[in-house]
This record gives sequence, structure tokens and C-alpha cells, in this order.
Amino acid sequence: MKSGTIFDIKEFSVFDGPGVRQTVFLKGCPLRCAWCHNPEGLSAKPQLMVSTGACIHCGKCTAVCKSETCTVCGACTTVCPGNLRRIAGEKLTSQELAARILKDAAYYAHCGGGVTFSGGEPLMQSEFLLETIKQLPGIHKAIETSGYADSEIFRKAVSAMDYVMMDLKPMDDGIHRRFTGVSNARIHANAKWLLQSGIPCRIRIPLIPGVTDTDANLSAAAEFIRNANEHARVELLPYHATAGAKYAMLGMEYAPEFDVSQKVNAHIELFKDHGLECSIL
Repeated sequence: MKSGTIFDIKEFSVFDGPGVRQTVFLKGCPLRCAWCHNPEGLSAKPQLMVSTGACIHCGKCTAVCKSETCTVCGACTTVCPGNLRRIAGEKLTSQELAARILKDAAYYAHCGGGVTFSGGEPLMQSEFLLETIKQLPGIHKAIETSGYADSEIFRKAVSAMDYVMMDLKPMDDGIHRRFTGVSNARIHANAKWLLQSGIPCRIRIPLIPGVTDTDANLSAAAEFIRNANEHARVELLPYHATAGAKYAMLGMEYAPEFDVSQKVNAHIELFKDHGLECSIL
């Protein structure tokens, strides 16, 4: 039986697919997007998160720590009087995760929803993901993915879903490498296949000021999507300045190479001019 690592299960989600849903966040991502708002999903391993701003420096955490470097044992999380410490990352078997999802599955089905697998990048744990969904018969299953995966893994995983939400970030490969750390060639190949597959899907475009919200980038994205499938639905996701709020909790610095205070441009008309249905989340 496969085991995997998740960092959250969000209940009553209304933005991660049709209806009201459960969203399971799997740890690990091959991209390093400059605007990532789930930094605890980047590493595949469990991590300690600390809200240092409200710390009263009582010393209880250091008193129970048995190592000079953090081993993510969780001992300090149980003694903190302000509940300022938590472990991001829980290891589960596919059977254990499926059992959690099934517990409230009837309610979400009644609300026209189901379960969505997000991350991080859920395709980094594709075997665990596929083994889990095999144990969820009759449940509407969706995935949120960057599309950065081997084509065989991508096609096998998304073909097992009822609904797919896939990101298109910078269309220019050089800009994509600069702001995500990887080429977009693999992503575009998988997107073309998805948009021709007949699988219900939504292409999501994060609007990052001066990076992806330019007329040139959005026009290129609209042309790409229209050529693949003229009936595809597009969703624009405006950047929020709160994206960097959790980095300090992980001992990470948030210093993106774009102006976080700049208002993004949501050019819906560029997609409508290409005959595409487009909305803003």
C-alpha cells in the first residue's frame, strides 16, 4: 500500500471545482513560483511552522527540544501556550486518506461537489494519488495541477479525474524559467493534450503584476488555448499581496522580483475576442 504526505484538508471549499468540496493538499512541488502562496507545499517533507510574531519567549519549546537542529518531532507543538507551532506535513497511507475523504463524502455529493487534489503539485505523488482515488468510487474527483510532469504520469492521472484545473503561467519560456525555475515546454505539451482530450477542464492563469498580466502574455495564452480547444473555460486568478504571509513561519524569505503593490490588469476581453469563456476568481 502506498503512503504519501499531505499538509492540509480544506473543508467546504467553493473555489476548487464544481459545488462544495473537500480539498486535499499534497506536499512537494517541482516549481518555485515567485508568487507561491503555499510555501509549506514546496518541500515533500514535513516542516515545522512557527508564528513568531505572537511568541512570548516562555522557553517551553526549547525545554522539550532534544536536538540542536529541528527534527520535526512535534514535541514543541504540544507545549506552546499560544499554539503558535505546528507541523505542516502528515504521512498517511492511501487507505487512511480515502477513509477521511469518505467520512463526509455523502454531504459533499449532496452539495454537487466531491474531492479535489491540490498542492504543492499532486502529480509528484502520482502513485499515492492514483491508489487513493481507486478507493473513492462514485465520488466526483478533481485535480489542480501545474501540468509539470512526465506525459505518461500526467495522462494517467488526469484521465482518472472527472474535472481538471490546470495553470498556465508565463507563456514565454525564458520568463517562465526566471519566475518558476523550470521550462514550460512540458507544461504546454500536457496542456495541449488535455485540451484535446475531452476531459472537462478549466485553464487557470495567475495574474502577476508585470509578469503574466501583460497584453502580450495574455494574448499568447488566449491563442494557445483557442487553438487547442475553442470551448475551453478560462479563469484569471489575481495576485494577492498576502501570498508571502507564511514564508517567515518556515524560516524562508519572501522577496519576489516584481512589484507586489502594483495593481494587476485583468484583460478578460482578450480571451472573449478569441471566443473563450473567461471569468475572474
